[in-house]
Amino acid sequence: MALRIQEEIQAKSLRPKLEAFFDLAGKKIAVLDRSWQAGNGSPVFTVAGKYTARGWTDWTQGFQYGAALLQFDATGDPAMLELGRRRTREFMAPHLTHFGVHDHGFNNISTYGNLLRLACEGKYQATAEEIQFYQLALKVSGAIQASRWTAIGDEKGYIYSFNGPHSLFIDTIRSLRSLAVSHLLGHYLTVEGDRRISLFSRLQQHLETTVRFNIYFGENRDAYDLPGRTVHEAIFNTNDGQFRCPSSQQGYSPFTTWTRGLAWAICGIAEQLEFIRHLTSVDAGVSAQPLLAELEEAALATADFYLANSCRDGIPMWDTGAPHLHRLDNFLETNSNPFNDWEPVDSSAAAIAAQGFCRLGKYFASRKKRSLAGKYWSAGLTVANTLLEAPYLSTNLKHQGLLLHSVYHRPRGWDHIAKGQRVPNGESSMWGDYHLMELALLLLRDSRGESWMQFFQPLNVPTK
Repeated sequence: MALRIQEEIQAKSLRPKLEAFFDLAGKKIAVLDRSWQAGNGSPVFTVAGKYTARGWTDWTQGFQYGAALLQFDATGDPAMLELGRRRTREFMAPHLTHFGVHDHGFNNISTYGNLLRLACEGKYQATAEEIQFYQLALKVSGAIQASRWTAIGDEKGYIYSFNGPHSLFIDTIRSLRSLAVSHLLGHYLTVEGDRRISLFSRLQQHLETTVRFNIYFGENRDAYDLPGRTVHEAIFNTNDGQFRCPSSQQGYSPFTTWTRGLAWAICGIAEQLEFIRHLTSVDAGVSAQPLLAELEEAALATADFYLANSCRDGIPMWDTGAPHLHRLDNFLETNSNPFNDWEPVDSSAAAIAAQGFCRLGKYFASRKKRSLAGKYWSAGLTVANTLLEAPYLSTNLKHQGLLLHSVYHRPRGWDHIAKGQRVPNGESSMWGDYHLMELALLLLRDSRGESWMQFFQPLNVPTK
């Protein structure tokens, strides 16, 4: 195991760092909101410390405004609530009815979802009409995301990526949250002939397809089949539904693991384990034990693959097969070095995976699997501890980002390389900042004894 898990770290012991982090975050959120011109698109990543847009797919705007809502949850600052609330109303409606992307869980759960959760938790006073507005938005989002569907036979299928109907991305596992919330709110997808399609059924099929084709289990599917290896993209023949090959848009190759894709799998599977277990407890008509068992196996495979393929402090390189890793002697046995000359790390992958580890810890604790619970909980806290200090935390107020050394698209060369450096480093991404905030909020709430934060509850104000 490359990551050295520090079992002595507890959420309460991280609390000073967490509080300092949110003090810093509030300042940076306000600065970015004042300086950013919405007409320029959505901020994606920084160049020389300043956020810039990058047209590919508009998947980061929800992170920008959702960050203010996370900040309000952590600090109670009403200005942050008003910022997130106002910007959601002003700019997020097009994302609700966007048929062309697989990103509804990113944009809409981060904004409308957080607003609904906070209102139903009683963190602020919302009118009945406002709550109904958020519920309606989330119903619509989930159904539209589920309509982006490729069937592959045997009542199986998947939500296809922006690449087209042949393409299944690992990222989309986290967009399943939009289907889950819409389903819990009593909604469904209606198609030709007024036929109703269960959103949970589509969620379940997408999960099963993703686990089968995007995650490997050491079963000799190909010559590089290692347990936990995760591919960014699975390619299908849309004429007959047959799987054709693994692929990668942002990783080095189809036969190595892009570590942010791995992190999406860890976090997304952990959240779906929480959601499906909750659903079976509130809906006697749902029987999902085989699916839970399948997801647990995938969670263990991907989580352990991450632990074995990250540096000692829990930060991974951007891809496990990056071409110059052989030049970094014993890099898995030392702390990460974002300033090395050969390959970039990806701190955003660490932030996403750490949340997944913490959620797995809580999940396995609820299943009375104490050894697994302790292992993954401590792994998540170890990575969080690394990210909340130098060289990963951006304390310079002139730098607009929060989490340094994030990488976006290495194959296309989109990431800024500073003068005197040979690989991208020192920059931030909107998803990296947001997911570090989610991780920090999760742990801060836990250290305060507040309820465990989950995307699917509460969705209604308790009746008195």
